[in-house]
Amino acid sequence: MKQWAKRIGIALLLVCVLAGVAYGSYATGLKDGTKRSVVITDSKQLINADFSLFWDAIDMVRGKFVDAEGVKDEKLLYGAIKGAIAAFDDPYTSYFEPSDAKKFEEDLQGSFGGIGAEIGMRNEQILIISPLKGNPAEAVGLKPMDKILKIGDKFTAGMTVEDAVKMIRGEAGTEVSLLIMRNGWTDAKDFTIKRAVINVPTLDTAMKTLPSGKKVVHMQLYNFNANVPELFYNASFAAAKNGADGVVLDMRNNPGGFLDVATEIAGWFMQGGKVVVKERTRDGSEEVLRANGNAAFADLPVVVLVNAGSASASEILAGALRDNRGAKLIGEKTFGKGSVQEVERMKNGATIKVTIAHWLTPNGEKIDKVGLKPDIEVLISDADAEKKKDPQLDKALEVIDAEFAKVQ
Repeated sequence: MKQWAKRIGIALLLVCVLAGVAYGSYATGLKDGTKRSVVITDSKQLINADFSLFWDAIDMVRGKFVDAEGVKDEKLLYGAIKGAIAAFDDPYTSYFEPSDAKKFEEDLQGSFGGIGAEIGMRNEQILIISPLKGNPAEAVGLKPMDKILKIGDKFTAGMTVEDAVKMIRGEAGTEVSLLIMRNGWTDAKDFTIKRAVINVPTLDTAMKTLPSGKKVVHMQLYNFNANVPELFYNASFAAAKNGADGVVLDMRNNPGGFLDVATEIAGWFMQGGKVVVKERTRDGSEEVLRANGNAAFADLPVVVLVNAGSASASEILAGALRDNRGAKLIGEKTFGKGSVQEVERMKNGATIKVTIAHWLTPNGEKIDKVGLKPDIEVLISDADAEKKKDPQLDKALEVIDAEFAKVQ
């Protein structure tokens, strides 16, 4: 399965308009008075507007800007593409220059440098979606939905997610300061974080024995990267061997990943043919994605843990289990990232990530900018976190034990 051909759901990322908006020829005036003609051979007109304004603007700035000699044509091209894409006003539709595309691919493959947090945007505000387990962001106490007001000495107002990521990343061992505002705080606080080589966690499992004597496997799924299917298979085989009677599926702080992978994991929990998610495109048509797997856990009780860091593919799986299985969602309201992106590699090594559809749960509930409300809300206080208490997991174990009592 080719990684770049997959659909994804990160907080975490079109046609090249500049090369196809006009045809014929144009001439620009250079500072020395000479003319340079450029012919665009693509006859496809994508923008119904007087595009000579663009060339006039470039011509004027090129002729007057004091340091114009240091601005390469390639940089102008990239800037024009980014500007055009920004007009769609979607934080998940982005253009990645070749160097940035390489970093994005590293993210998907699970190893990169930085602070270890998924960064996103909500209401034009850069924020933390999910701090990744065992990484610097979690260690200093960053939480989902923390607003990043400044990176170093730069305010984030007007920044894109990609710009913020560039500033936060850096050489392992160096430090970056973030000014953070959190709901419930009266004042923002500075966090100084030492960057590290980030290893993205994927899956942890632990067997739990309940008061009833039943055994459940606590499966903590941190993302939906390409390694998940094999790791999930191995973990499930071990759980079955150890006599698991039920599953607590923990997708807290899971920012998503490959849609294909989320659909495959859904096939462990429901019968083949059941609806996992619906994709609604711009023309109103819907594509239905259905479970297709071994349904090994289809008859076992299951509860799902979610929080504000649960986004995208994790919301899809949580919604599918709730709508198809009646599985209880426990924890906090999810992030609300319910749109579909495709990533296309361009001929120069750049990539474009574009939103092509919105997701609906099997029962038709919108996810994007709304999120999923838990059936049972349980919060984790700062005091709980300091004492390493997990009332959300405690509640999940209590609820699933009650489920066993119902079927006996």
